[in-house]
Amino acid sequence: MAKLYFYYSTMNAGKSTALLQAGHNYEERGMRTLLYTAQLDSRQGGLIHSRIGIEREALHFHPTLDLRQQIATEHARMPLACVLVDEAQFLTPLQVRQLGAVVDELNVPVLCYGLRTDFRGELFPGSAQLLAWADNLVEIKTVCHCGRKAIMVVRVKGDGTVEREGAQVEIGGNDRYVSLCRRHFSQALAGAKIPA
Repeated sequence: MAKLYFYYSTMNAGKSTALLQAGHNYEERGMRTLLYTAQLDSRQGGLIHSRIGIEREALHFHPTLDLRQQIATEHARMPLACVLVDEAQFLTPLQVRQLGAVVDELNVPVLCYGLRTDFRGELFPGSAQLLAWADNLVEIKTVCHCGRKAIMVVRVKGDGTVEREGAQVEIGGNDRYVSLCRRHFSQALAGAKIPA
């Protein structure tokens, strides 16, 4: 039976790399996949791009896209073995439910990869819905500068200070975000400097 999976972590844990590897595994066996990434993240020209240098073209989702309808149309045209979604934190709650319908009605597995929380330690709406609706939750681990498991991320300014306020979504990479353990996240929000 098909399932809805949510692979989550902080930044720099290898989510996109894992997604690209999973897609490759299906395709290497002659199975058709459909890859999505968020339209609002245009840093790599709309590609799914891993920090280790591999990338793939993908369809783009935006808040008004009916994922169930688009995937059903593609599946009817030529059967799909799997749907893979990068930057899943940017899905709307409705789109997560649409992906649940893809699993339940079309019997196509859906693998979503994304951040769990934002720079303030709060859930993204798409991630909250995935945590509630996914059949399988899988944490992809990375480490804080101290060696502990990183479960949080902070947004930093150009001078290295931590931002405590601002829009939930601001696209950026290592120049703007740092993954930390809970202890160092709390200390950073209290004003402590983050080691370089």
